[in-house]
Amino acid sequence: MAELTRDDVAHLARLARLDVGSDELERYREQLGDILRAVARVSEVAAKQVPPMSHPEPLVNVWRADEVRPGVDRDEVLAAAPAAEGGRFRVPRILDED
Repeated sequence: MAELTRDDVAHLARLARLDVGSDELERYREQLGDILRAVARVSEVAAKQVPPMSHPEPLVNVWRADEVRPGVDRDEVLAAAPAAEGGRFRVPRILDED
């Protein structure tokens, strides 16, 4: 793998619309080189026998089936509420709007 040059880093900075000073070019050249070498190492490890995948473990749908089931009786719930009106919970007004 060819090493990045200061000109390569300056070109990348221009493409990314970054204002990189000449004093920063060497530091970024080294850091980008480290990243590219790490990616190259990962590419070496990836075996041709392993199919491309998005997750290391198979994904399965863990949701339960959507089934209608009986719920709690409305009158029982409203009977336990501090205040009810018209078949609904009555709550204090929180806005001063009419």
